[in-house]
Amino acid sequence: MSHSVAGEPPSAGRRAAPLTTAAYSAAEWDLLTDLPGRVLVAAASPGPGRPPRGIAAGLAGLDAVAAGRAFDSDLIRAVVTAIYARHDGAAVRAERLTDLVDLLAAARAAVRVLRRRADPADSAAYRQWVESVAARVCRADGTAPGPADRRFLDRLGGALDLR
Repeated sequence: MSHSVAGEPPSAGRRAAPLTTAAYSAAEWDLLTDLPGRVLVAAASPGPGRPPRGIAAGLAGLDAVAAGRAFDSDLIRAVVTAIYARHDGAAVRAERLTDLVDLLAAARAAVRVLRRRADPADSAAYRQWVESVAARVCRADGTAPGPADRRFLDRLGGALDLR
């Protein structure tokens, strides 16, 4: 059970916010919690030169998101918890599914938020984790990503400030 600074339990029916999430505005937190799902969907979606993906790719992406529960990063664990705690029935908002330009802009915005608010180690871990979601989807069929997938991963890595 979480306790307040004074050692008393939080108010009835309310849980104390983890210190990790308290550092972010609602809009920033939405950005950080939406990005992994948006990346998964974009990586699984066919595009010019990119093959259509099957169920295995989606499952690989979901597994990569869930793997965040075991990371040594409070930020990633809090993001995964928030993703799984959603009650809106959708991990990704439909209006943002496939537009690569918007996805890359969101990734850059997340990097800016992380620079301002996150511990540098948590920031690096989050950015690498998000990229790993896309990489696992692109490699789900057991083969190396083709040229179009490599371009997608390179652009995503650049937007996440990993290149």
